[in-house]
Formats: sequence, structure tokens, C-alpha cells
Amino acid sequence: MSTRFVTMMNKTSNINKTLSLSVAPQRILITGNAGSGKTTLAKQVSTALDIPFHSLDRIVWQEGWRKTPANERQQQIEELVQEPSWVIDGVSFQVQESADLVVLLDIPRRACFLRVIKRNWRYLFKSRPELPANCPEIRIILTLCKIIWNFPNKVRPQILSKVQESSENQHFYHIKTKQELLVFTQWITR
Repeated sequence: MSTRFVTMMNKTSNINKTLSLSVAPQRILITGNAGSGKTTLAKQVSTALDIPFHSLDRIVWQEGWRKTPANERQQQIEELVQEPSWVIDGVSFQVQESADLVVLLDIPRRACFLRVIKRNWRYLFKSRPELPANCPEIRIILTLCKIIWNFPNKVRPQILSKVQESSENQHFYHIKTKQELLVFTQWITR
């Protein structure tokens, strides 16, 4: 792979790092709010780089929207991040610390709400492919609304804080617009 350069200008934060990689990242976290497009982007990146895709939803949730016990969830994530290459979608500080590249989809709430409505329509009474069985969206609509509403003030600051604490070897790409998403997608799929 040839060296790739992508620099995103970010006027509200100084934590974006220039992506100038002579080797494609092998451990990639796609993170962001519910409905931000994490799974879609993660699958595109996985296919483009021929790296296994994993959804944290399969670890966090068990059949019937039961949460996986914390110790079991932590063990599964630990095993997953030990693999030499992966593209993972979801929110996990444990995964974030292990990633070569962290991509934050920082999409406005209104867009996340609209995407969740569109997704819910298709999976209202059945599980999405990346979820365990018996996890229809209709059972968690209110929870999703709370997650989307609270993400910018509760989770996003923690993700950005972890980025500032990350090593120089970890790259970060902060996507806020469709144009930035397009630039990233073109960069990663070259």
C-alpha cells in the first residue's frame, strides 16, 4: 500500500491527526452515536481492507435484548482486541485503546434520529443482522431515543478525551459532515 495522506481541518478541536500511513491500519474502531452509520462504514472499511468485521452489539446484547454481564462482555472484548486485525463498530473505551485508527462519526442528532427511524422501519419486528436473535427494534425505541439525545453531552466528550490521551501511534479521524465521510471513504478504499 502506498502512503496515504488525509488531513481534516477541524476548527473546534485540535485533536485530529493527519492520516499519513505507509501501512493500512489493521485495528480500526468506528464509533459514534446510535444511527450515525457506524455499521455501514465499518462494513465498507472491512471489505475495502479485507479485515474481519465485528459488531459490539453482538457482545453487548444477548437474545431478547438482555445485556451481557459486564465481566463476560469485558472478557469477550479482550479476546477480540487480541486478534491481529479487525474493524469493530460500537462504543468501547477498551477497544478504543487497542485501535490503530479511531473514526468518530460525530453526526448531528437529527440525522441519527432519522436514520434510526429508517432502520427501525426495516427491523421493527426482527433483529438486524449484527444483533442476536429476538432483538427487534420496537422493543428499544425509547432507549435508542435516550442514547441519541444523551450521546453529544455524555459519551462524545469521553471519546474525545481518550483520543487526547492516546499514543502517537494511534490515528484519529473525526467525521462531522458528509464531505468528510466521503473523503475518508475514498481514502480508505484506495
